[in-house]
Amino acid sequence: MKIEIWSDVMCPFCYIGKRNFEAALAQFPDRENIAVEWKSFQLDPTIPEVPQHQGNIYQFVAARKGISYERSVGMHEQVARMAKDAGLEYHFDKTLVTNSLKAHRLIQFAKPKGLGEYAEERLFYAYFTEGKDLSDDAVLTELGNDIGLTNADVKEALTNPAFQHQIEADGAEANSLGAKGVPFFVIDRKYAIAGAQSGAEMLKVLQTAYTEWKKGNPALLQVTEGATCTPGNECTH
Repeated sequence: MKIEIWSDVMCPFCYIGKRNFEAALAQFPDRENIAVEWKSFQLDPTIPEVPQHQGNIYQFVAARKGISYERSVGMHEQVARMAKDAGLEYHFDKTLVTNSLKAHRLIQFAKPKGLGEYAEERLFYAYFTEGKDLSDDAVLTELGNDIGLTNADVKEALTNPAFQHQIEADGAEANSLGAKGVPFFVIDRKYAIAGAQSGAEMLKVLQTAYTEWKKGNPALLQVTEGATCTPGNECTH
């Protein structure tokens, strides 16, 4: 059964949602029959690579939303507490705000190589915990190397227009499905979970969707075990 997850690596609730989803999946007995695909959703493509107040996210959000600096700090402190409950450490005092396009390019390149989830995780951690500048090509090359990409791979990801086209297609697809924001989880194109809901709530939806999916996919074999030889000449009976 396929689960599609739209997210933006600059979205604090997306990282929290990722952890809550992983907690739900860890409790799901048929998780080997779940295929996950990460998809791009740029929350604000208009942000410059180096915006005003880049190194002060409290001031950046205050100016962007037209709220007081103090309210911005309070909002971020609340999100940091939510992240801690999910097992994450957010260091907003180190966050470097930037446009997320380059990060999404890297994710799109990593996906067909089976590295989409690793790219998401590494970029989330780099942004929210380590305070790395995701607009810096050298930083992105380092992060790409961390997940198994070469320097040439990262250069291709950052320059080939095909990856930007895919980012735009993912965003359009999310809009067509009714996504108002991220994280947005679509399960078997029948159920959707909007926002970073708890692992328990996600597990309930996952179980409901899987029960329906399994009824429509009888190709799953019910195996009766007998004497068997497996690759590697391991024979048991």
